[in-house]
Amino acid sequence: MSRPLPPFAELLAQCSTSAVHLETRDVYAVDEEDQDLKAWRAGGLASVEDRSAWWGPFHDSVADAVDRGVTVQRARAVSLPATEYIRFEHACTPRNVEAGEDVRWLSRDLALGLLLPAHDFWLFDGRLIRWHHFAGDGTHLRDELDDRLGFAEQAAAAFAAVWDRAVPHAEFELD
Repeated sequence: MSRPLPPFAELLAQCSTSAVHLETRDVYAVDEEDQDLKAWRAGGLASVEDRSAWWGPFHDSVADAVDRGVTVQRARAVSLPATEYIRFEHACTPRNVEAGEDVRWLSRDLALGLLLPAHDFWLFDGRLIRWHHFAGDGTHLRDELDDRLGFAEQAAAAFAAVWDRAVPHAEFELD
């Protein structure tokens, strides 16, 4: 199950059809987002039109994958009213969309009856999972790869269930 973890960009570069990401936490404490979070709190988050201020390697990887015909989707199941972090994430999502991701949001209240995994994940080509492990405070602990077919099928089903109920980013309101 667990094996050495190549960088995200490498995993996405190896994708040929799809990369889907399920996020289910209301708080993340990700060091590389600290600067943007502080800017957002101060009302100074760079606009999506100012690519030079925010575009980075992640966006390059997504744009390259989409240009190759890979479908990149992200679904977020969130509690409402939203946490400060989710409000920040919502404000930054146009960057993901600009890079080529299709992003949808699902209020946790509308997720009743769905069986969701305990961990966020990326699923590449419906066969390789990159599980994300977080502490209770949102601190990222580690990632692990998992290529067990049964788990990949379960992850795909969970993502599809959220995706089918979720609202496109442009239509999702936090309040």
